[in-house]
Amino acid sequence: MPGRSRSTSAGTQFRDRVAALAEDLHLVVDKEVEVGRRLWGSKRRIDLILTEPESGQRLGIECKFQKSAGTAQEKLPAVIADIESWPIDGIVAYDGPGFTPNMRAYLDSTGKAIEFPHLESWLRLYFGLELRR
Repeated sequence: MPGRSRSTSAGTQFRDRVAALAEDLHLVVDKEVEVGRRLWGSKRRIDLILTEPESGQRLGIECKFQKSAGTAQEKLPAVIADIESWPIDGIVAYDGPGFTPNMRAYLDSTGKAIEFPHLESWLRLYFGLELRR
């Protein structure tokens, strides 16, 4: 499939950026955690699971990066719906110039998706960490 290795690489790099941000906030990061199966039978893996070490509070994050316009973004409503079946709270962290304005508006409207530039403050609020002033 054309462009697949590049998109996978960009996706992995984005996942690692999100993980690095979480580690900077002193959260424990686990990558590619398997948690059962999806509705259509495939294995469910959560890109990242963040744990606040003192409280044990956890959050799953699916990391989505889209470099150029395309149909990959059309899978995101299914990802948002899948998060509802996770055994922990979850969100989609997204970034990249390839998301259309309509998809960005949809993602923001769900309350389950955060664009990367806003992720640090969102994580600070979620885990009860000190807010930056």
